[in-house]
Amino acid sequence: MDVHADPMNLLRQRSSVKWRIFPEDVLPLFVAETDFPLAPPIQDALMAAIRNSDTGYTPPTSELPEAFARFADARWGWTVDPAQVWTTTDVGVAIVETLRRVTKPGDGVIINPPVYFPFFDLVAESGACVVEVPLSGGIDAGWSLDLAGIEEAFKAGARAYLLCNPHNPVGRAHSAEELRAVAELAAKYGATVVSDEIHGPLTYPDSQFTPFLSVSDAAREVGVCVTAASKAWNLAGLKCALMVTAGKPKEAIVGSMPDEVYWRTSLLGLKASVAGYRDGGEWLDGIIASLDANRRLFATLLDSQLPEVKYRMPQATYLAWLDFTALGWGEDPAAHILEHARVALSNGPPFGDPGRGFARLNLACAPDTLTEAVARLSSFRR
Repeated sequence: MDVHADPMNLLRQRSSVKWRIFPEDVLPLFVAETDFPLAPPIQDALMAAIRNSDTGYTPPTSELPEAFARFADARWGWTVDPAQVWTTTDVGVAIVETLRRVTKPGDGVIINPPVYFPFFDLVAESGACVVEVPLSGGIDAGWSLDLAGIEEAFKAGARAYLLCNPHNPVGRAHSAEELRAVAELAAKYGATVVSDEIHGPLTYPDSQFTPFLSVSDAAREVGVCVTAASKAWNLAGLKCALMVTAGKPKEAIVGSMPDEVYWRTSLLGLKASVAGYRDGGEWLDGIIASLDANRRLFATLLDSQLPEVKYRMPQATYLAWLDFTALGWGEDPAAHILEHARVALSNGPPFGDPGRGFARLNLACAPDTLTEAVARLSSFRR
């Protein structure tokens, strides 16, 4: 199934943050929304709900856990018990509420900069403290988890690890071997791993996404998966996320949260998520094919017009992490790019110190949009 981005005249009619916070002369490639139309099964589910005036409170049980379990089994060979799947508003809420129950105020929570910048605030909101263990390697050789650094942080008292899998912004799908090692370390030091797997469905054909809870008995005992259909099917505004466990200790923790945590789920978000997981696989494959072509096109465009900019094609996500340091555009190149080239990228420094000199670009757009963006940057350079 071919899936293509909407034309710019339709995109400019959207009212989401991507299309409302900058003037029309700015090309917005910053926030993690896509320019693709909604999957037809999701459109149908939402329209049916509207026609039925079905916009009330979300029930305590639904079809979503079973739909997600079937999707996880078909896509990743991961066996999920629907009885260990709960819903809430979004992944940020899932992270905060889980951390509140596995840490005490002031406890350390490990993150791996450069990393999705709200992680810093979500850890603080939970009452815990950020412990930074930057990714090993870099854009030239590729990134990996610093297992020695993670162990040192656990040894020093960190009680939890907020893992980004696949990693935003570098687009790495962590290996099963790394994840097993993380699980063993967490078990050794009595810590919890909260694995944000929201980008898991957006993994490219030449890579493999590995759910953390699938890798070992230790992972099932120490881990909580937080995820949503919102990135793969562009549903962020509909507010529905999942918390998944696979062992009794974490099932007891997540399953005993206050009812209000679960009640925050949007009914429309739940219906859209069921439709995506159950009937949106063919559409998702079309999206991945378009994104795969875009990540390769972007590499070609940079090679021909901006060879100074370093880019490593992501294994997953629709995000490109770009090193602008050779151009001398300062610690926050996105700010200079917005001012001079009128292209909005995500500023690198909020992702942590390793983000200085970097910016993040959204590949989930039309090929013509990427072409124009690179042309604007190249013109600005000259």
